Amino acid sequence: MRVETGDRPMPGRSEVVVRVRAVSLSYRDLMILRGWYPLPVKADVIPVADGAGEIVAVGEGVERFTVGDRVTAAVFPRWLDGRFSVDYAAQLGGSLDGLLTEYARLDESSLVRIPEHLSFSEASTLPVAGVTAWNALTGGRGVQPGETVLTLGTGGVSLFAIQFAKAAGARVIATTSSEEKAAALRALGADDVLNYREEPGWATRVRELTDGAGVDHVVEVTGALGEALAAVAMQGEVAFVGLLADGDGLAPLDVKQLWLAGANLRTLAVGSHAQFVSMARAISANRIRPIVDRVFAFEDAPDAYRYYESARPFGKVVISVG
Repeated sequence: MRVETGDRPMPGRSEVVVRVRAVSLSYRDLMILRGWYPLPVKADVIPVADGAGEIVAVGEGVERFTVGDRVTAAVFPRWLDGRFSVDYAAQLGGSLDGLLTEYARLDESSLVRIPEHLSFSEASTLPVAGVTAWNALTGGRGVQPGETVLTLGTGGVSLFAIQFAKAAGARVIATTSSEEKAAALRALGADDVLNYREEPGWATRVRELTDGAGVDHVVEVTGALGEALAAVAMQGEVAFVGLLADGDGLAPLDVKQLWLAGANLRTLAVGSHAQFVSMARAISANRIRPIVDRVFAFEDAPDAYRYYESARPFGKVVISVG
């Protein structure tokens, strides 16, 4: 990573210029650095898709926003609604320049207003982790009051999923690796917390906690699908969010287990602009606050990456741009 200085961008038609105030890191950013992100990444890209700031200039034809509006932006600017397709694959911080910059030029159609009760640092966590968790719980069969949701670990997606599930009236079972994190998960709203180090076959315990039925929803962020399939209920859903490794160390998927589970396995890629807007409304209505683990200064961005990679943070790692 290197710092470059250039002219402040000027907005074109239907574009705005945003003074970026904060960005946050997601596992996607580490995937890009390691070279195994599945979508195109352009050379010398400005990294990071997640960010928030205020509009400082508007171009001709901009109708929904004005100077001073506090905004963030969808990761896939062209994916407005409906199913994802390759036509919408252009993404901030990958094939398009991202938000680890003082000023960013963005199309009006990609913007989402920040919920009023959130700071810029909190709002910067929404585009990847927040929208992914929202899609995981609402983009398929949809979580219903009284259902049970299983979350894994203490990353940003899992922590958002707990808060969204509780707001929907669901019961949450969470897994983690320490009693300290377990206490924090309970404080966030998790009804039951399992230590996967002490109970490596935690799916059995999940079955016990659900009277043998299994959970209705699993937000699967690790790629180790065997335990998720063992824990999910008949006609439940496993939202397969992503991998925490390149897949080399993961056990192959047992198709017999998948069939016997009688559940739906759904892969997903963050979410659409429409899902982002719905999520933002839910966050506002329920006064949900994202969990920020640590904030780094703009000049310490490489240290933020190193911390995110090695420290296993509880929540999001944020870089304050100014």
